[in-house]
Amino acid sequence: MNKRLRFVPFLLLVFGLALAACGGGGESAEDKITSTIETAATSTEASVCKETQTLAFMEQTNAGTGKEAEKECEEEATKGENNPESVKVSEVKVEGEKATADAEFIGGNFNEQTLEVALVEENGEWKLDKFVGFANFDPTPIISALRKQLEEEPSIKPQMTSCILEGLEELPEEEFEKLVVENNSQPIVELAESCEKG
Repeated sequence: MNKRLRFVPFLLLVFGLALAACGGGGESAEDKITSTIETAATSTEASVCKETQTLAFMEQTNAGTGKEAEKECEEEATKGENNPESVKVSEVKVEGEKATADAEFIGGNFNEQTLEVALVEENGEWKLDKFVGFANFDPTPIISALRKQLEEEPSIKPQMTSCILEGLEELPEEEFEKLVVENNSQPIVELAESCEKG
């Protein structure tokens, strides 16, 4: 069953976040943070993963850990399949070497969603450190993205896809948001096993 469910975790398929280096010069911390997040939305350069993401962020938004998470990040970055057309950054709050910001995505798998992210400053450069959650969670685009992923998986039958998606749609919104934020595939595995049993 687990081999069949390699479409999980959500953020690997949905976020597809590759980041590019911030500009230098006389930019303020807020400007650098905004630049980092905006570039993250459209970058397809593999090198930017390590340059502007902490390992903790890569591990949170990919299935693997350590070098495996870095490799997955780089592969997703070069594909650029899930990238939004644009992103609007707001609510930037800086406290020393830590910061938070909201990023509203237009297009891509997080279309019209506003994500809350945490950043840290390392050697004068800001890096994404944690996906915190959603300002206003809407499961619809995430379910649509997952539907597409499942339909492209040859080992998963259409009935299984429908069953899994119906199960997710019935989840309370808070639970659904939590499993996306925590990158927790277990509820989906359990759903798939339940669907398979009929």
